[in-house]
Formats: sequence, C-alpha cells, structure tokens
Amino acid sequence: MTARSELEKMLAEELYRASDPELTAMRARARRLCRRFGETDPEDRAGRAGLLDELLGSAGEGLWIEPPFFCDYGTYIHAGRGVEINVNCVILDCGYVRIGDQTLIGPNVTISPATHPVDPVERAKGAEMGCPVGIGSRVWIGAGAIIGPGVSIGDDTTIGAGSVVVKDVPARVVAAGNPCRVI
Repeated sequence: MTARSELEKMLAEELYRASDPELTAMRARARRLCRRFGETDPEDRAGRAGLLDELLGSAGEGLWIEPPFFCDYGTYIHAGRGVEINVNCVILDCGYVRIGDQTLIGPNVTISPATHPVDPVERAKGAEMGCPVGIGSRVWIGAGAIIGPGVSIGDDTTIGAGSVVVKDVPARVVAAGNPCRVI
C-alpha cells in the first residue's frame, strides 16, 4: 500500500503537515498570483479575470475581488457568478471553500477551513487539518466577520459585521455576534 501524500490527507480532512514541500510550493505559487493580482490595474478586467482563473478552482462570471486578497492555495476556492469580495479578504483554503452566486463578502473577512488539534500534545506535533466551508447564494457577510472550519451558511442569509461563525447558519436568516447566532 502506497503512503498517502500530505495533499491527499489535507483534502480528505485528515491531519497533515503543511510544511510538506509540495504544499509549501503550492502556497508560494498562490502568494505570487495574489501579489500579481493586487498589482493589476483595476480597469484591466480581462487581466484580473485571467489571474483569478489561474488562481482559483473556479471563478464564476462577474466575480469581483478587490485587492489585496490573500489565500493559501486558491485551487480549493470555488466562487459562483456575481460574487463580490471586498478588500483584505483572507481565505485559508486548506479545505474546499464554496461560495454561491451573488454573495457579497465585506472588507476584512476571514474564511478559515484551517484548524488544529485541541489536544496540546497532538498540536505540538505540528499537524493541522482543514474542514470545508460552504457559503450559499445571495449571502451577505459583513465587514470583519470570521468564518470558521466546517461551517455552512445557507442561501439568502446575512451575517453581521464582526461576527465569529463557528456553527452552521440556516438559510434566510440574519445572524450576528460572537459566537454568531440567529437574531
């Protein structure tokens, strides 16, 4: 039986080592593309779209990201049609991140599938894992919100500014707070 690569473990939601050379190279590629994206002329829509197509797993028609934008790999981000992402968004995509059509993401939002073992002895060994994040269509995520690992946000939902989302949020609600809860 062949040993599984760290990338395979990461995508299978298992503990993996981010220091693996393949993963390190993938993150370096994403950082170069994010930097190039941030340096493009805002009027160069074709150039920006080309870079997003190269960076992201999929980019729906009309996707708009306002730089600076940061991600770990890019490859595991799938953004639907008409998605708008404001400045300083950070997506740590060591797990799949799916963003539905016409979703709006405010400035300074962090979407983090990344997590570490709770047990301090395990955590000290250096392994981490990622749990996918799903954001529905027509969602609005307010400025400064943090979306944690394994979270799902339903269609047509509003997440208030500054919220910390650590549990699933259903469709068609307004939710806010730390921890985030339906209002």
